[in-house]
Amino acid sequence: MPATLTAIRIRNLALVERLEWELGPGFTAVTGETGAGKSVIVGALQLLVGERADRTVIRAGAEGCSVEGEFRVGDVAAWNSRLVELGLEACEEGVLLMRRTLAPEGPGRQFVNGTGTTLAVLRELGDLLVDLHGPHDHQSLFSAERQLDLLDAFAGVGADREAFRSIHAALGTLEREREALTGGGDALEREIALLQHQVAEVDAAGIDPGKEAELDARYALAANSRRLIELANSVVARLDDDDDSVSGRLAETQRLLRELERLDPAAAALGESHAVAVGGIEEVARALRDYAGALDLDPGQLASMEERINLIHGLRRKYGGAEGTIEAVIAAGAAASERLRRIEHRGEEIGRLDGEMARLGSALRKAGASLSAARAKAAPRLAKEARRHLADLGFRQAGFEVEVAAGGRARPSGFDAVEFQFAPNPGEPARPLRAIASSGEISRVMLALKTALADQDQVSLLVFDEIDANVGGEIAHAVGAKMAALGEGRQVVCITHLPQVAARAGSHFVVRKETIHGRTLSTLDPVRGGEREAEVARMLGGASKTSLALARSLLNGDGEGGQ
Repeated sequence: MPATLTAIRIRNLALVERLEWELGPGFTAVTGETGAGKSVIVGALQLLVGERADRTVIRAGAEGCSVEGEFRVGDVAAWNSRLVELGLEACEEGVLLMRRTLAPEGPGRQFVNGTGTTLAVLRELGDLLVDLHGPHDHQSLFSAERQLDLLDAFAGVGADREAFRSIHAALGTLEREREALTGGGDALEREIALLQHQVAEVDAAGIDPGKEAELDARYALAANSRRLIELANSVVARLDDDDDSVSGRLAETQRLLRELERLDPAAAALGESHAVAVGGIEEVARALRDYAGALDLDPGQLASMEERINLIHGLRRKYGGAEGTIEAVIAAGAAASERLRRIEHRGEEIGRLDGEMARLGSALRKAGASLSAARAKAAPRLAKEARRHLADLGFRQAGFEVEVAAGGRARPSGFDAVEFQFAPNPGEPARPLRAIASSGEISRVMLALKTALADQDQVSLLVFDEIDANVGGEIAHAVGAKMAALGEGRQVVCITHLPQVAARAGSHFVVRKETIHGRTLSTLDPVRGGEREAEVARMLGGASKTSLALARSLLNGDGEGGQ
């Protein structure tokens, strides 16, 4: 599910008051003097992908801060499907918008495509979009599950792993069902009694959704019957019963029309029209009398209706769920009946479950063995590739192994545990990667692995924060070359102090710090041409002719640096 970060907008975060950064594909370098605020870029991305937030990052005097990221997604259908599963709005025109806000007090808020969501959802999406590496807390390579993910990506066993997960989930469901059926003693007896009561209560009501809706309508009329009868009788009185009623007046006009017709036979049609009107008035009066008569319920009928209404409302409260519908009551009764049937016939049901669990258990072991075999085959190949890239990055005699321990407890990912073992110094024993303290080492290991996995890794944006720690010279050139190679197939953002790395980038931005109206601000600006030469020269030590010439040489290089 690839996606490209096209823009990030930052408001009132640390030294940044207002910043909008538009990014392109490929390798982007971010440079600047120490303390200029380069870490704000990483901090903004950390917020965006759901990492823990410290309110001290809110700019002094501001009511809050916000970070918004705009991603152009590749497989729109796949992304929209996942977003809908999470209860979010689909992407419009292939654009995914993620936004997070922090206030000095109270919880922060997060939004995806304009819909409020949880921090967990933001973090889940962030894991699909951005991989951050450097001297900060987002170092997923330390996670055993992440190491397993990397090995599986290299082995190309994604479909096999998903098949195993599906079998594992189905088996877990059956195990829970069996456990519920075999839980004996008073608890089971109490459940049986409760289920019997629920089934009897719903069945006794004899619910018919159509008839209940009709009853609701009739009761609504009956509840207002006194006023309705009063209104109907008042209309009848004015039409027909009062001394000065409409019918009395129409009788007088009818007599006058007959006199008119006697004198002028051509006016007979007027008399006929009048007679139709008189008939209509009489029909309305009769209909109103019938209407009032139908509404005039005796107290017993009204009490019966109220009793039925109260019964149904009580069942809806008990069994209707959140929506409280009649359909939900019927479904709850059916579910209780089915559960009761299975408990009462639990011997047969347990036998059926045992058979199904045995079948799924066999399938799980077969699928797990296939996964384990594929991982065991891929592990030495991944280790060899990693060692090759580590050698380019200065670890010429380092050891790196991918250990696969098979036969463990079944988990959704399989039966295996994976541990990356690293020995950066010759003669020293390899240790688990998570035991290595140096951020420079872990960053270069991640760079080596990312290069080895360039064709398989699905995360589109890689962010390296000062990966150049404790490196220089030829190693710096190698780091730049690796970055450029990674940037050919995805977005790479590198915050760097190395001119050799910055020179290989396809685009280059500089963070600067300035004081305006007594307040310190950080800005981010693109540099090209002569400005870029000057920035690389600054990184080399100054703006001397020698530094400028060397900067120009680095930027021109073999033609891959780009300006």
